Formats: sequence, structure tokens, C-alpha cells
Amino acid sequence: MKRLIFILIFSIVHFLAASAQVTVEARIDSMQMLVGEQTGITIDVSCDAKATVELPVLLKGQELAPGVELVEMTAADTSKLDDGKRIQVSRKYIVTAWDSSFYYIPPMKVRVNNKEYETKNLALKVYTIDVDTLHFDQYFGPKDVMNAPFSWDDWRPVIWCFLLILLLAALAGYLFHVLRTGKPLIRIIRRKRREPAHKVALSEIERIKTERTWAQEDSKEYYTQLTDTLRTYIQERYNFSAMEMTSTEIIERLTQENDEEALAELRELFQTADLVKFAKWTTLINENDANLVTALEYINQTKQEEDPNQPQEEIIVTPEAKRQRASIWAMRITIGIASTAAFVLLVWVLYRTIDLLR
Repeated sequence: MKRLIFILIFSIVHFLAASAQVTVEARIDSMQMLVGEQTGITIDVSCDAKATVELPVLLKGQELAPGVELVEMTAADTSKLDDGKRIQVSRKYIVTAWDSSFYYIPPMKVRVNNKEYETKNLALKVYTIDVDTLHFDQYFGPKDVMNAPFSWDDWRPVIWCFLLILLLAALAGYLFHVLRTGKPLIRIIRRKRREPAHKVALSEIERIKTERTWAQEDSKEYYTQLTDTLRTYIQERYNFSAMEMTSTEIIERLTQENDEEALAELRELFQTADLVKFAKWTTLINENDANLVTALEYINQTKQEEDPNQPQEEIIVTPEAKRQRASIWAMRITIGIASTAAFVLLVWVLYRTIDLLR
């Protein structure tokens, strides 16, 4: 039992010591380089995840050692270790040297939880460049920046996109011109509504009445016009082919619509008209007037009243007009898509042109 307790205590102490352990390392990418070349020095700090780490902060041009100056310092990079219990913080320092020599880089100081730690010292050997002093005429000074050669392969996408922009702009402009100044594609037909059947019939009977001076001389023509007016009215009012039916057929068909009292005088009128037209029957002037009144009374008794709220005009939109309306919407959508595509391509062409001209 004592041994087990000892092992447990030892494990806890070892774990706490391991979690609190701080490791500071420094390494150099290359210990040898030529004058003017660059190499990197990396500092790695491994510690507890809750610890506060402060790495050395140097300025550009500052010397790590006499003759070794800083070119660039990267941002600190943190990674997790042991399932997030520990962390490793790293930073790289890019250095260079301008004289050939063997350089000693002293330890760099790191603070972890306000406690100071030092890295190991490093060494850097810088070699000079061998110069052939016997053939110095083979060395030339620095050359100016060369312009990149012109290549159609670089400009071809720009040219094609520009031509496409012109095509899209022309299409959008043409469609816009058609919509704004072209002939209307949709023609709205406005026409007056047809007069009610009873008004047409009454107007026609009024005309016959004003011309009754010839009724006595030509009774056949008089009754032909009067019965034709009644037939037209009945056909429009009750929706059956009264113009193609005999007088008897018309009366039989009207028994489904009117009562016998309304049809009694109308039946007598048609019988008189048939006798006049087909049997050369002769009528008196007062008989003609009585039949005219009979026609008026029948129309007034059976007429269909109008709706006072009904508009006096009707708008007719033909199937062709509906198709043309769909075409207008398609043209508007096409204008929007073409304009948007042209704008996007223009932005890309400008960006690409500026990039190629640099």
C-alpha cells in the first residue's frame, strides 16, 4: 500500500513538473553563406498552455551581433501540444551580413511568465565571393529593368472581351431604342360595346314607323322589314336562330321563354305577315299600325335591362398582343442581362489592361 501511494505521488509530481517545464531552443537555417545572402534564425518556446510568452522584438537593421543585421522579423506562430495542455511559440528572424567573417551570435532572451530564459549561442560563417582579378573586364555593372516583350497571347482575351462588350452594348442599345421610340408592339383595341338588342330593334321600328306612308302601297315590304326586325331581336335576346326558322317554329320556341299572353298578339302578327308575304293578303293602314304597336309592346315586355355600371367601351387584347407583351418582358430582361454582363466584362478588361501595362 505504501508503495502504491509512493508511485501515485511520484507520478503527480512528475506530471506537474513536466507541465510546468519551459523549453527554449534556437536554430539557424544555414551556418554558412556568401556575403549579402540571407539566412533565418528560429526561436521555439515550449511551455504550459496558460503561460505568457514574450519573444525578442527587434527592428529592421538592428544587429544581433556586430556585422549581422536583421532584415525581417516574422509574426509569432503558436501551435498546441499534448492535446492542448502545452503550446509552442515560434518566431523567425531573417539576417544577413556584408563582410566575410566568422560571427558569434550571443544567446537571445525570452520571458515566460515574467521569468527570463536564454537560447543557446549560434555561429555563422560568411564567405566572400572570389573575384578573378586577371580578367576583370568580364564583370559588368548592373543592368536596367527590362520590359517584358509584347505577346498577343496576353492581349487576346482582352481584345475578345472588348469586342463582346461592344456587341452586348449594341444589343442593349437596339432593344432600348425599340422599346422607347419604335412602333408599339401591342395595339390595344378600344371599341364601343354593341347596342342592346332591344335598342336596335326599337330604333329600326321607329324608322319603319316614320316611313309608313308606303306601307299601304307595299304591305309585303312593310311586313318583311317588321318581321325581320322582330326575328333579329328574338335571335339576339334568346340566342337561337330565329332568322332561319318559320313563324310557327319561332312561336313554339318562344313558349319556353314567354307566357301565352305575351305571345298571343305576336302569333297574330306573324300569321298576318305570312298571309301578306305568301298569299298576297291585303291589309288596311290601321291594321298595319296595330301590328307595329304589337311589335313595340312585345319588345318592351321582353327586353333585358342594362347594367348602369357596365363600361361603354370594351378593350380587346388579341392572342397576338399577349405574345407581344411576353416579348416586351423578354426584351427588358435581355437588356438587363446584357448591360450587367457588359459592365462586369468592362471592369475585368480595365483591370487586365492596367496589369499588362505595368
